[in-house]
Amino acid sequence: MSSTVISRARFSVLDRSRTREGRPPGEALRDTVALAREAEALGYHRFWVSEHHGVPGVAGSAPTVLAAAVAAATRTIRVGTGGVMLPNHRSLVVAEQFGVLESLFPGRVDMGLGRSVGFTDGVRKALGRDKGDAEDFAAQLEELLEWFTGGSPTGVRARPAEGLTVPPFVLALGEGARIAARAGLPMVIGDLRGREKMLRGIDQYRSLFRPSRWAAEPYVVISGTVAVAGTEAEARRLLVPEAWSLAYSRTHGTFPPLAPAGSVEARTMTAKERDLYESALAGHIAGTPEQVAHELETVLKETGAEEVLVTTSTYDRTGLLDSFRRLAALFAPGR
Repeated sequence: MSSTVISRARFSVLDRSRTREGRPPGEALRDTVALAREAEALGYHRFWVSEHHGVPGVAGSAPTVLAAAVAAATRTIRVGTGGVMLPNHRSLVVAEQFGVLESLFPGRVDMGLGRSVGFTDGVRKALGRDKGDAEDFAAQLEELLEWFTGGSPTGVRARPAEGLTVPPFVLALGEGARIAARAGLPMVIGDLRGREKMLRGIDQYRSLFRPSRWAAEPYVVISGTVAVAGTEAEARRLLVPEAWSLAYSRTHGTFPPLAPAGSVEARTMTAKERDLYESALAGHIAGTPEQVAHELETVLKETGAEEVLVTTSTYDRTGLLDSFRRLAALFAPGR
């Protein structure tokens, strides 16, 4: 069933360490490490972790720490961040952290970088940041990369980062595509539901790309939810917990732990909640292996992307792992 287009692409995983209703946050982190081992065995190319602060539904608040745990538990899969949010940190500290990771796990570490600041005013205040800090992302990115080449005007050296090569990726939202292109860096762009916006960003990136010491040519990673199951209904059910969390966050201002699909489907929702929930369920790549293969082939042809970063989260861990197995059978049949 695997097509040439699909088998040529790389497939990777971004796990956001989503917490589950009634379960301790620490379990989500251990689940992330366990999933990384499975992803490696299935032939996925990279395994990335994310950064969120003060979010009840996400346990992953320290991505470089979690990346170290993932790398220690695996042997061959590339490990990185999707991403470290540069406006939240001093670039020297970020360079040092990735220098330590690369020194411990040489040749396996990726540095995915984003420009978001805290989810709420309270989080931004706790971090000592405000929304305007994201506007300096291009300069922050340049400063970070200079620590690896020894170019800091302070006279300080980033140890052990200086002289190491840790591949940087830019998480592109809005202005991010232009920043990635001008810096000559690989770009991660999402999500799969906003196909027209994604294609505009990719076109802009490719047209503005300037080769750099980090990348000689454009490299596009498309990201989003991909759910594969025995039936279309089962695949849709995997999307239910995340869709409800998103709808809840838009109506209550906080992003909650994942609830079981059955309890979400039994809920009485307000008209606004129902509208947001149905909208959050729509547009993902989800279905049987045949349906997903067709959709993936279409999106890979449309975008020309070199890689797909799968960001699927759900309450049902068995169903999630089964989805990743079925997806792996499409891009690496017989593995």
